[in-house]
Amino acid sequence: MIVCVCQRVSDRDIARHVRAGFGFDDIQLELGVATQCGQCESCARDVVAQCSASHPVAAIQLATSILESRAWNSSARSAAA
Repeated sequence: MIVCVCQRVSDRDIARHVRAGFGFDDIQLELGVATQCGQCESCARDVVAQCSASHPVAAIQLATSILESRAWNSSARSAAA
């Protein structure tokens, strides 16, 4: 279902970002949810809350696997140099 009509963001888009470890503020910045008219904010927050409650460990596991990946480590070393 479309949650944010202004930015054409669906509940699936939001759920995918929550599973990747994003919070509402990060999702708002990334997808533009609730940045135009604001009518979708409560619905978007509900979707985030529901997804966070149903997959709290998945986000931690994904974040850990990202931090442990070779690509992340090589880019982090490059930035530190």
